[in-house]
Amino acid sequence: MQSESSLKREFMKKWLMGLQKCSSSEEKMSLLERKKAIKLSADLAMASTRNSNSYTTKFSWSHGLISEASKDTETGFLAKRILGPGQPELLSQAHLGSSINDETRRSARIGSRTKVGIVHKKKKKKIVSTEIQSVKNGYKVRARAIAKRLVKKRTQILKGLVPGGEAMDENSLIKEALDYIVSLRAQVDVMHHVANSPQLLNHNKCFDFGVRNYMEI
Repeated sequence: MQSESSLKREFMKKWLMGLQKCSSSEEKMSLLERKKAIKLSADLAMASTRNSNSYTTKFSWSHGLISEASKDTETGFLAKRILGPGQPELLSQAHLGSSINDETRRSARIGSRTKVGIVHKKKKKKIVSTEIQSVKNGYKVRARAIAKRLVKKRTQILKGLVPGGEAMDENSLIKEALDYIVSLRAQVDVMHHVANSPQLLNHNKCFDFGVRNYMEI
C-alpha cells in the first residue's frame, strides 16, 4: 500500500488533468457550475487514484462514485469529459413513549407483587421471585432487540454516506468507510494546499477556473 504522500501526489496529478479538461471547454460556466465541476473533478480524481494499478487493494467505493457520477443526468457529461474515453431518528418519540409506559406499568406490577409476597406465605414469595426474574429476562430480550435495531439503522445511514454502500455487507462496509475517510482527508489537504499556494495558482492556467474561490466558500 502506498504512503499518504504518494496518495496525495497521484491525486493532485489526476485532479490537475481534470481541471484542465474543464477549463479548456468552450462553454462558459457560471460560478455555481464551476463549483460543481471543481468538486466533481476532485471526487473523480480521488476515485480513479484509489482504483489505479498503483494499489494492490481495490475498493468498491471508488467504482461506486465513478458509476454514480457517470449515470447522473447533471454530472454525466462532465464526468465523461474529465475521465476521458475508456436520517432519521433512531427511535420515534411515540415508540419511546410507549416503551417508557410499558416499563412503568411492569415496575408497578412488580412492586405490587413484591408487597403481596411479603404479606403472604413463602410460596407466594417464590412465585413473585420467579415473576421478577421473568420480567428481567424480558428486559434483556427487549434491550437486545433495541440494540439490533439501532445497529441496523446506523448501518443504513453509513451505507448512504459511502459511494456504492447499498451493495456492501457489514464487514466490507466498515473497511470501505475507513478507506473513504482517509481518501477524503487527503483530498481536503491537497485542495487547501493548492488554494493557499500562489505559485501553483500563477503557473497553472487550470486554476483560473476558480479553485481559490471554491475553497473560500
